[in-house]
Amino acid sequence: MHDPRGSHKDAYDLILEAIDSHVYKPGDRLVESELAERFGVSRTPIREALQRLETQSLLSRDGRSLIVASLDHTQLSELYVVRGELEGLAARLAARHATPEEIKVLRDMLKEDQKLIGDPDALSRANRRFHKQIHLASHNRFLVRQLDLVHRSMALLATTSLSAEGRTEGTLKEHADIVTAIEAGDGDAAYAALRDHISNAFVTRLKLDAQAVEAAE
Repeated sequence: MHDPRGSHKDAYDLILEAIDSHVYKPGDRLVESELAERFGVSRTPIREALQRLETQSLLSRDGRSLIVASLDHTQLSELYVVRGELEGLAARLAARHATPEEIKVLRDMLKEDQKLIGDPDALSRANRRFHKQIHLASHNRFLVRQLDLVHRSMALLATTSLSAEGRTEGTLKEHADIVTAIEAGDGDAAYAALRDHISNAFVTRLKLDAQAVEAAE
């Protein structure tokens, strides 16, 4: 089916968005003709987008087919280490450089997210917006670029850690602590709060993965 969004976004962004929103999950096969039909674009930009995504390790080869990549335990650990450090740095810089308007946006996000309790998918999208706002508030374009790469890899996680029982409330409390530190201009506290937040998300992720393995046995 033709997707009119194809006229506004390029093939790479459309496929990446589909992976990020779990339309395509780890292990799913991506076929040029099917993608071209879905997004209403020709096969040439689809082919180029797939090659780019493969180069970025978001897709992998399964014989002659391209599939959405998955992360093993080691890759997951490495990803969270890098994410924790970069996110923490973003929070530290945001505490130094965020404008009053940017802090107000973060505060407004905290209020809006309270309304999404009970909807893990909506909270996951809101969570990405919240973190992106902190990245932008760091006012460091090179850091934002690196965090964009990290968050592209996060799309390879099949489920959100916010689906774990009790994780939503903890996440929202941690978000509030991060914003409080940024608003106070306390870079050390902002760094620590965001690092702890990522660490807690990683622990939850490991528990979810362990439960999935146990259920499959």
